[in-house]
Amino acid sequence: MPFFENAKDARECYAREIGNALRSEIAATGRSAKDIMRWTRASERAVKGWISGRRGPSGEHLIPLLACSDAVFAAVLKVTGRERSSRGRQVAEVRRLLGEAVLALDEVDR
Repeated sequence: MPFFENAKDARECYAREIGNALRSEIAATGRSAKDIMRWTRASERAVKGWISGRRGPSGEHLIPLLACSDAVFAAVLKVTGRERSSRGRQVAEVRRLLGEAVLALDEVDR
C-alpha cells in the first residue's frame, strides 16, 4: 500500500519528520548535533541537514538513530502508519513494570 503519491513526497515527508524528531530530541534532552554525529558517525554537514529537515538519513545512519533516539523511532513509526504497534509495546512494558512493582510491594509487606 503506497503512503505517498510519489517518491518526492515520501522523501520530503521523511526528511521533515526526522528533522522534527531530532529537534524535539535536542530540546527535550539537551543533546546536540555532536551527540548525533557520535551515534551515527555522520559528518556535521549531514547531521545539520537532518536536523533542518532538508534531508533524511540513509539506512546506515538511520539504524543507530533508531537505536539511540525514541523521538526518531516514533517518527519512523508515524511516517509508516505503525504508531499503534509502538503504543502496544509501550503498554506491555508499563504492565511489566507495574507487575514488578506489585511484587516488590508484596515483598515489603511480608
